[in-house]
Amino acid sequence: MDDFGGPIMHTSSYKSGRLFRGKDVLVVGCGNSGMEVHVLPQEMLGKSTFGLSMGLLKWFPVSLVDRFLLLVSRFIMGDAGKLGIHRPKLGPLELKSQCGKTPVSDVGTLAKIQNGDIKVCPGIKRIIHRTVEFVDGRKEDFDSIILATGYKSNVPHWLKEGDLLSEEDGMPREAFPRGWKVERGLYVVGFTKRGLLGASFDAKMIAEDIELQWKPEATNLLPYIQPLTL
Repeated sequence: MDDFGGPIMHTSSYKSGRLFRGKDVLVVGCGNSGMEVHVLPQEMLGKSTFGLSMGLLKWFPVSLVDRFLLLVSRFIMGDAGKLGIHRPKLGPLELKSQCGKTPVSDVGTLAKIQNGDIKVCPGIKRIIHRTVEFVDGRKEDFDSIILATGYKSNVPHWLKEGDLLSEEDGMPREAFPRGWKVERGLYVVGFTKRGLLGASFDAKMIAEDIELQWKPEATNLLPYIQPLTL
């Protein structure tokens, strides 16, 4: 990176593409910030892909829903492998559950790849001044580099609660689905690596826990409540 000699930023600092208009930019990584390994259309059968997935999961196992999503995606979007985007062996929902990787909703990226505005490149071997050499020997010149290389939670740096979150990745020490509660009334929502579905599960468990704690407290208050007579 020090040898590049041009602007390099992480996607956490990215605000607008205006700074990069008319320039050759290398986006490093194809995670959720750049583009995920599983690319799904925003809508399927007239409904949002996410909403449809959540509805199907109520009736069918993850493996079956994944097959359906991939089949419809290929019918709508074609074979992404021909564009250099190779799908993993696990389906999008199973991959999210096991590895925390979120599929991206395509908003035109594939079309940009197809017309040549975006090129899919292999891994980086080394960076020289304004030039990047890839593992296949190809060399390309770039004006800027954007790092879409992911992130990790910084909560352990400011939350003084060592028993809850791991300092290594900022995620709960207790594995899903037990990582939503710690001592002293502290709850955590959305640290499951399972997207909105995991956050929903956390929220329901927390609401039920609060209810269980509130009921005994309310019962203890009953002797102190006097009926009002008029």
